[in-house]
Amino acid sequence: MSMIDEPLYPIAVLIDELKNDDIQLRLNSIRRLSTIARALGEERTRKELIPFLSENNDDDDEVLLAMAEELGVFIPYVGGVEYAHVLLPPLETLSSVEETCVREKAVESLCRVGSQMKESDLVDHFIPLVKRLAAGEWFTARVSACGVFHIAYPSAPDMLKTELRSLYTQLCQDDMPMVRRAAATNLGKFAATIESAHLKTDIMSMFDDLTQDDQDSVRLLAVEGCAALGKLLEPQDCVQHILPVIVNFSQDKSWRVRYMVANQLYELCEAVGPEPTRTELVPAYVRLLRDNEAEVRIAAAGKVTKFCRILNPEIAIQHILPCVKELSSDSSQHVRSALASVIMGMAPVLGKDATIEHLLPIFLSLLKDEFPDVRLNIISKLDQVNQVIGIDLLSQSLLPAIVELAEDRHWRVRLAIIEYIPLLASQLGVGFFDDKLGALCMQWLQDKVHSIRDAAANNLKRLAEEFGPEWAMQHIVPQVLEMINNPHYLYRMTILRAVSLLAPVMGSEITCSKLLPVVMTASKDRVPNIKFNVAKVLQSLIPIVDQSVVEKTIRPGLVELSEDPDVDVRFFANQALQSIDNVMMSS
Repeated sequence: MSMIDEPLYPIAVLIDELKNDDIQLRLNSIRRLSTIARALGEERTRKELIPFLSENNDDDDEVLLAMAEELGVFIPYVGGVEYAHVLLPPLETLSSVEETCVREKAVESLCRVGSQMKESDLVDHFIPLVKRLAAGEWFTARVSACGVFHIAYPSAPDMLKTELRSLYTQLCQDDMPMVRRAAATNLGKFAATIESAHLKTDIMSMFDDLTQDDQDSVRLLAVEGCAALGKLLEPQDCVQHILPVIVNFSQDKSWRVRYMVANQLYELCEAVGPEPTRTELVPAYVRLLRDNEAEVRIAAAGKVTKFCRILNPEIAIQHILPCVKELSSDSSQHVRSALASVIMGMAPVLGKDATIEHLLPIFLSLLKDEFPDVRLNIISKLDQVNQVIGIDLLSQSLLPAIVELAEDRHWRVRLAIIEYIPLLASQLGVGFFDDKLGALCMQWLQDKVHSIRDAAANNLKRLAEEFGPEWAMQHIVPQVLEMINNPHYLYRMTILRAVSLLAPVMGSEITCSKLLPVVMTASKDRVPNIKFNVAKVLQSLIPIVDQSVVEKTIRPGLVELSEDPDVDVRFFANQALQSIDNVMMSS
């Protein structure tokens, strides 16, 4: 091919590949658009490549999605910001296709391109595009239009601003629920760009239309807009316009709308101020906590701590706590689980006395719940309560329940308890820990579930770090080493794992005198899995012990293992020997 044809070659390949039957080739060529644009140069990209992409739109959704994504970052390839408008026609076409994810990506790219365009170009090119989409015959164009108003509006002259506001009002009243849903979703973004004079008139009338929509899917999106609009309005306007809507929504006939209110309510408290919160929102929230739909109660229960943080403790104790007591024995396990995941956070909000009087009985009932997730959620947040009521009370009231859970039939509950033990240990102190929990930690090393045994070995290491090597030498190491003679090889493997984790904490002297002899004895085990784990442990001990110990004890043991009949044992033994050689070379 001659040099003159060279620049034509990439576009020829692209066109060929874009028309290829193989979707993978078409996808690859779309993802290489930036390379092709560089080869063509800015002018030819504008005049040839972009028009070609605009025409070539009846294609597979995956290809269109890739194209919509690429065009969003294409401004540098068409000659910079002054030519950004040439990217609008292909993106406009993509904004009207049937596939939702393609449209969403095209709208995202339009916003990205529009936000970089010059003001004059926005007026000449972007705003007409928004108007065309908003007046689109097919609902998909109108759905996409809702997502770009907030880019077009700030740069528009006053006349056009009025037109854009009335266009958005029409979209809020569109015949198609999908368009009204898009208008409700984007109302917050659009409102944020509008002057405050029009906010109370135009935006609030749009908002009223959406909140009275006959489709619950539109109303529940309007709920999301409540919090966004609440932050834009002055508190008194918020009380006047938003508060009545939310109170009505909390009694909406659709549970989905009530669910959204339960999720958003605490954000509105900040917008309306303390007095309306106490008189209007607290009763609404109490209604939601007692809703007859479990999903609504789940959402409300999950926000109980955030809601209480906004109120003063007296109101929380008077109005919210009775509901919390009811929820702790709710018929739905998911409601109890949602409550258990946040209720610990109420302790710092209510203070010590109220926690002891009101919350502790609830914690205890949830700790004894028949559903494992409820018990789990309580255990994982115990430290929040400890900070408020102190360790003595916690140990008297909650420790018996924790000890009971340590032998829970659900292994995930046992796992959560193990992971909480180091934290508990640091809070309880050495003496208390030895009395109550020491034996448990050893017991877990012989659990039937591997994840528990593994976590138990990690737990011993964390305890040794917390209480120091001397304590570990007295309370952990002797018991662990005794278990190396367990008849079941899986338990012997757990002990090897514990040894490898403890060695770095215990230091060279104890490792050489106590831990290494046990590992060397295990190298004579009859089970290959034990022997190759011995090789791994020995490899991990090399940096901890002296060079002389490596040469006198570890190397001979590994040489013996490297001649084992089992291929895996030989492999790991040789790997460990290689590691010794590497250490020697570097030193």
